[in-house]
Amino acid sequence: MTVTSAWLSPDSQTRADTRTAQIGALTPVTDIKGRSGVLPGSDGGVYRVTGLWLAGTTGTMSGTVGVGRAVVQSSIARGAYPVAVTEPVPLTFTDGDALHGRIDLVVLRIYDDEYDGSGRSEAAVEIVRGTPAAVPVAPAVPDVSLPLFTVAVAANTSTGGGGIPWTTASTDLRPTTVPLGGILPTRSDDTAAGGYPGHYRDITDTLQRWSGTAWVPYPKGLGGIAPAGALTTGGYSGQYRDTSAGQLQRWNGTAWQPAVPGPAFAQSLDAGYTTSTTYTSTLTDTAVTALTLNFTAPPSGSVIIALGARAYTTSSETTTAHMSPQVTLGTTVIWAADDERAASGSGAVGKSVSTQLRLNSLTPGATYTITAMHRSTSSTVPAWFDTIYLRTDPIA
Repeated sequence: MTVTSAWLSPDSQTRADTRTAQIGALTPVTDIKGRSGVLPGSDGGVYRVTGLWLAGTTGTMSGTVGVGRAVVQSSIARGAYPVAVTEPVPLTFTDGDALHGRIDLVVLRIYDDEYDGSGRSEAAVEIVRGTPAAVPVAPAVPDVSLPLFTVAVAANTSTGGGGIPWTTASTDLRPTTVPLGGILPTRSDDTAAGGYPGHYRDITDTLQRWSGTAWVPYPKGLGGIAPAGALTTGGYSGQYRDTSAGQLQRWNGTAWQPAVPGPAFAQSLDAGYTTSTTYTSTLTDTAVTALTLNFTAPPSGSVIIALGARAYTTSSETTTAHMSPQVTLGTTVIWAADDERAASGSGAVGKSVSTQLRLNSLTPGATYTITAMHRSTSSTVPAWFDTIYLRTDPIA
């Protein structure tokens, strides 16, 4: 027999059965049940798992499930069935339906007459045939079975008609399991929860730890800088990572922030005007509805804010055009626009005006927004602003 299971045969258990099927305790799912799966491993350690691989024969309806070891977990009373496939198992798929395609399921199935009354006490690799349909779906996994692959069988598929296109028709479903305490190698679509806090898995080349509620990327080299692409979520506040753009970032507990906040800059080269005598962010006759600039507060909590524009007042030498910053944290106004903090100009000829201000007592790591606010000192004289800019520089 090429498919054996320890502690299953009612007649006898050979020493070879015991040796090939014995794999030890497996990845826990509960305090008494384990995770069903194929044991990982490959010759030379090149692949995550090669056991029970389905290889099709080009131009035919035939395939072969290769050797490998697996565990199939059943109920608490029945326990887990260790299985070893010691020789390749040939499979033949029935021809396709005349009208519709179907999806077949390849499984490793346990028959145990003591519990299921099947008259069989053995492990088997077999095909569960799907139902032809306009939009076919895979059949349900039989009880006490481990899904290995799905195989799409198109309408009118047969050996004489070219057979199954194996490179595109089969989908790998094989879950993995490892001895208790081992790091579980998984596929990128594996959504199963961990068995306990401190349980580790390797997924998409990233080591993750089960926190009790979620898989959390494990820091690569505690205290070191994680390479670009290695982490999407930080493992601890103060962790650093490189980005694909070459920027060094620091995890603040909820988000990645620039490790060294640099100057931030925004500008508008489209002129606009206002006749509002109170500060407004909106200018008329411009495509820029409001000029804003976001910046991250540095560890010192202090920045220099610079702003400026080319300002003039239409046909008036006495009206003044004021531009002042408004600083907000979310919806909270930290600095309201004020003439004391304004860059101001007057006259019918445009003049470049600017000012610099120091803002203190910011929350380090928080993101603030500066909005350019404008007003005229006369409701009948348009105050024009062109080449508007905002800039912040962190203070150490």
